Amino acid sequence: MSNQKHLTVTALTRYIKHKFETDQHLSSIWLRAEISNFKHHSRGHMYFTLKDDHARISAVMFAGYNQFLKFTPENGMDVIVKGSVSVFERQGQYQLYVHEMNAAGVGDLHVAFEQLKESLAKQGLFEQDKKKPIKAIPEHIGILTSRSGAAIQDILTTLKRRYPLAKLTIFPTLVQGEHAKENIVNNIEIANRDSSIDTLILARGGGSIEELWPFNEESVARSIFESKIPIITGVGHETDTTISDFVSDLRAPTPTAAAEVAVPSKLDLIKQVAQNRQSIEKAMYQRIDQSRQKLSRLSDSYAFNYPKNLIKQKEMDLDRLDEKLRSNMRQLLQLKKQNLSKTSDQLALHHPTPRIKAYQQSNAFLKQSMTNQFNRLYQLKKNQFSRQLDKLSVLSPLNTMKRGYSIAYNESGQIVKRIEDVEPGQSLAVKLSNGQVDCQVWGVEEETNE
Repeated sequence: MSNQKHLTVTALTRYIKHKFETDQHLSSIWLRAEISNFKHHSRGHMYFTLKDDHARISAVMFAGYNQFLKFTPENGMDVIVKGSVSVFERQGQYQLYVHEMNAAGVGDLHVAFEQLKESLAKQGLFEQDKKKPIKAIPEHIGILTSRSGAAIQDILTTLKRRYPLAKLTIFPTLVQGEHAKENIVNNIEIANRDSSIDTLILARGGGSIEELWPFNEESVARSIFESKIPIITGVGHETDTTISDFVSDLRAPTPTAAAEVAVPSKLDLIKQVAQNRQSIEKAMYQRIDQSRQKLSRLSDSYAFNYPKNLIKQKEMDLDRLDEKLRSNMRQLLQLKKQNLSKTSDQLALHHPTPRIKAYQQSNAFLKQSMTNQFNRLYQLKKNQFSRQLDKLSVLSPLNTMKRGYSIAYNESGQIVKRIEDVEPGQSLAVKLSNGQVDCQVWGVEEETNE
């Protein structure tokens, strides 16, 4: 057997690698897949896994190639890559060496996650003011998780360690799989029928996005939002965030953390009770000491030992104060009388009656003077008017016409002053003192002065 030929692992691995690298179908291929387990090394190289629904392959994109990327790869991103398949000798596994990468969009589950997250956020399901307060010291806690998982053991251990007084009710719940979302919704509804439950914990351990997907279903999110009992979620690990975490009244990073925030620590409560007891006792002793000191002062006081003497002294003080008050009242009354007398004298001295009579006499004199002045002025104006009226009467054409004169008007209503203003056949109106004569010109004769 020692004469048989054999290969080393290195030789075999190199042979397989050579086969990969010389295969024209593997030297340049295009793949479309979803990125997971992405890691960007400090030296610039990118290591990740490319997967679809049924298989996965390790991949690497060296810094010399990824420096030209126009985007940063992320877990869940759907990409189209070009590269070659070869063997990584040290680990003896084949992997894809990526030379080019184009974003084809994120994976279907991540797209659905972001779309539902945006929709529920617009509807207000994530708003802080709509979250129900968590009871500080719950009496009855409902737990919704798988009975067989590690999460239930962590939750129970934590609750019993921190606050064993709380009543616990477990609602065995499917936390992954096709029927998980219906089961979660149903158990939330069942828990809400128990009015004694004041806190609910919805939890499960870590897993892939596919395994955690029931907690990203819209029906589960709405059931959490509509629950009358406040719900604490503890789904996955610290880096896992689901739609249920956004809707819940309080999000814890893990199932254990959810149990911790659901109840107070019994050690903290015992410590607080001890501190409160000390504070009460201290306040009580201080109150007792104060009361004793007050009682001691009262028992030593003069009033307590000689009450009759104190009463007599107070009666004498009262008489003295009464006499003093009466004396002050008499003095004040006398002073007020003197002030009243002075005020009366001053009023009599400055009484307005003499001034009123003087003003009345002055007013009567001024009134008579104004009347006389007006009568004189009226008579003067009346005489002036009569003289002007006589002058107007002398110049008035009416008086002239009364003496036998007349005034002729042409058809335009203008006065005819000269013979040149008329011509034979023209109509004239002759104005007399008592009327008007309409006439026609038969002839015009100019008067000559010889």
